[in-house]
Amino acid sequence: MPTLRRCCAVRADGVEIKTRAEPPPHLAGRNVMKRRIRWLMVAFAASWAAPPAMAQDEGAAPIRPRPAEIQPLAPQSLLLDVINTGRRLVAVGDRGHILVSADGNLWAQVEAPVRSALTAVQFAKGGEAGWAVGHDAVILRTVDGGATWSLQNFEPELQRPFLDLLVLDADSAIVVGSYGMMRRTDDGGATWTQVDAPEVLEDEFHLNSITRLDDGSLFVAGEMGLLAISPDKGKTWIRLESPYESSFFGAVGTGGPGVMIHGLRGTLYTNRDPLNQRGADAWQPIENDNVATMFGSARLDDGRTVMVGLNGVVTLVEGRQIQHFRSARGTPLSAVIGFGDGLLAVGESGVQRAPLTLSER
Repeated sequence: MPTLRRCCAVRADGVEIKTRAEPPPHLAGRNVMKRRIRWLMVAFAASWAAPPAMAQDEGAAPIRPRPAEIQPLAPQSLLLDVINTGRRLVAVGDRGHILVSADGNLWAQVEAPVRSALTAVQFAKGGEAGWAVGHDAVILRTVDGGATWSLQNFEPELQRPFLDLLVLDADSAIVVGSYGMMRRTDDGGATWTQVDAPEVLEDEFHLNSITRLDDGSLFVAGEMGLLAISPDKGKTWIRLESPYESSFFGAVGTGGPGVMIHGLRGTLYTNRDPLNQRGADAWQPIENDNVATMFGSARLDDGRTVMVGLNGVVTLVEGRQIQHFRSARGTPLSAVIGFGDGLLAVGESGVQRAPLTLSER
């Protein structure tokens, strides 16, 4: 990837190394965002051009995709997202890997029509219909709970990945990605159209995250401090003033219209009502003494928010109180969910079950 996070580099083992130069915050945000979409590859220092492991194989035909290879060690390889559909767990990651599990311990790889890295996966209520997205502008569709997948979009010539998606129902979804890509379907993925939201998209900033808040509003977070909200299921979007100039990588609902956003160097902010309190001063910082960038987050059943990121850091937030833990392997993590009496995360080392029990304070 391009230049690493400002004022530090990151080795393959997750150790941060101070450097002499510190680029401006806006450049740091874009550099780390680029690492977000292909982090963990080649000691975190590959170029923006997608390397063979992360994009469609160089030997493949320019347009036609090649199916993923079934690999026994896929559960221990780079995984970028995981979700509990209510029926099973589904994880996605490098080389088109899609894994399913009933218990979080035993994982089986299912066939996928691409070898492109898959960055996000989500399902509609009921756990049958869902989508996965990734590099080469890939969009995959399932209607049987993740057992089989069909290819709906594949544009390697764009050299732009989709980074996240939000499934609204079995027929409707919104996908977001690099350089202002935001597409929508309302027909089960038969057609995908670019969303018309110039106020949010005209700068072509990378859109890292899209989520639904508890009041039904949709929320987007991205590079250069980009924040946007939709009160009408994505039909219109409102650009919000940001408290921070660099990248945000995710957002989590905190009840009602409230939201918590997280990003570069452990940055955390909350806003009780971003739709009606749009000024930068409406965002309240949460003091965090850990500067590890956080990539993935989830709200737990007990109301706490959990985040994961570089160096295997796991952060739990309850109100304005923060606890930090480190995963047993200490390798970077990309996504996390609550599962059973603990946490299940994915990242550089594949699937990890955190020893933490959710009742601990």
